[in-house]
Amino acid sequence: MLFTQEHNEIRRTVRNFVQNELNPYVDEWEKAGRFPIHEIFKKLGDLGLLGISKPEKYGGMGLDYSYNLVAAEELGACEAGGVALAIGVQTDMCTPALARFGSDELKAEFLAPAIRGELVGCIGVSEPGAGSDVAGLKTTARKDGDDYVISGTKMWITNAPSADFICLLANTSDDKPHKNKSLIVVPMKTPGITVAPPLDKLGMRSSETAQVFFDEVRVPQRYRIGAEGMGFMMQMLQFQEERLWGAANVLKALDGCIQKTIDYCRERHTFGQPLIDNQAIHFRMAELQTEVEALRALVYQCAEEYINGKDVTMKASMAKLKAGRLGREVTDSCLQYWGGMGFMWDNPLSRAYRDVRLVSIGGGADEIMLGIICKLMNILPGKKKN
Repeated sequence: MLFTQEHNEIRRTVRNFVQNELNPYVDEWEKAGRFPIHEIFKKLGDLGLLGISKPEKYGGMGLDYSYNLVAAEELGACEAGGVALAIGVQTDMCTPALARFGSDELKAEFLAPAIRGELVGCIGVSEPGAGSDVAGLKTTARKDGDDYVISGTKMWITNAPSADFICLLANTSDDKPHKNKSLIVVPMKTPGITVAPPLDKLGMRSSETAQVFFDEVRVPQRYRIGAEGMGFMMQMLQFQEERLWGAANVLKALDGCIQKTIDYCRERHTFGQPLIDNQAIHFRMAELQTEVEALRALVYQCAEEYINGKDVTMKASMAKLKAGRLGREVTDSCLQYWGGMGFMWDNPLSRAYRDVRLVSIGGGADEIMLGIICKLMNILPGKKKN
C-alpha cells in the first residue's frame, strides 16, 4: 500500500493525541475502570478523527478506509487497550452500517453528532446465548403502529454505561434466521432500557462493558437502518471493518511490547551480562518482529482490496485470526523475559497480555474465523469440490 502525505498527517495527529491526551492518564483510568469518554470523544471529534472515512455531508473527511486504518494502527500505541477499543466501537463497529445504509434523517440525528464526538455509540449484537452465533440471537422488535417495541437483552456491550445510542440487531419477523433481522438505532435514554453495572473483566479494564436489558422499548420504525430484514447482511459487512480495525490496532501494540522488552532486557543484567545478549532472547525478538511485519502486510493488502471494492471476507477473517493468535504469542513470550516483574498487575506487558486476549474472542471468535475461512476454501465437512 502506498501512503500519501495525508496518510502521514493523520498518523502524526493520532500519534500525538495518544502521547498527549491518552497515555499520561491510562494508569488512572485502568484503576477507575473507566475513562472520561465524552470528553475524549469530543477532542477526537474536534480533530476529525471520528469520521475519517465517513461522508463529508455529515462532518466526516470522506476519505477511503486506508486512512481510517492508519488511525486504527496508531491507536494501538495507547497503553490501555480498552481506551482504543472504545474509540474503535464508535468509528468501526456501531456506525459503518448507519453511514452506508441509513436514511438522511437518521444520519443527521445520530451519525453527524457521533462524528463530532457529541454522542457516544455502542453496538448491540451479542447476547448471553448468542455471541459468535449471530443468527441465534433472541431479541425481538415487533411492529406496533409506526413503532417497534423491543424486548430482550444484549451482553458484553462496550461503551454501554456511557452510550447515547445503540445500533441494535434484533429479529423483526419470523422468517429464516438470516432474513428476519434488522439494525435499529435506539437512544439509550428510551424508557424500558436498563443498563446493568459494568462487568468486571480480565482485561480492557478502562472500557466500560455491560449487559443491557430491553423491556417493551418503543422506538419509531424510521430508526431502522435500511430495509427491514437486511440487518444480518449489514452486520456481516460491518464486521469486516470491525475485524480489519482490530487487526490493524494490534500492530503498534505488539511493536510496543517487543520494543519495551528489548529495552528492559538491555537494562536487566544476569550472570554478568545484559539479558538481551542471550542469543535465545534476541533471536526470539527478531522472530516476533518478523511475524508482526507479516501481519502488517496482510492487513495492508486486505485494506487495499477492500477500498477497491473486492470481497475481503476471507482475508479480513485471516487477519483477525492471526492478530488474536499472534497477540497471545508476542505478549506471552515477552512477558516471560520480564520474569517476576512481568507478573505484576501494573506491568505494561501484564496489561497487554490481558488486553490482547480479547482479540481472539470479540468480533467473532477464532473458531468462527476458521469456519469462515474453511467455507471459502470449500473444505467444510460434506462439501464437494466445485
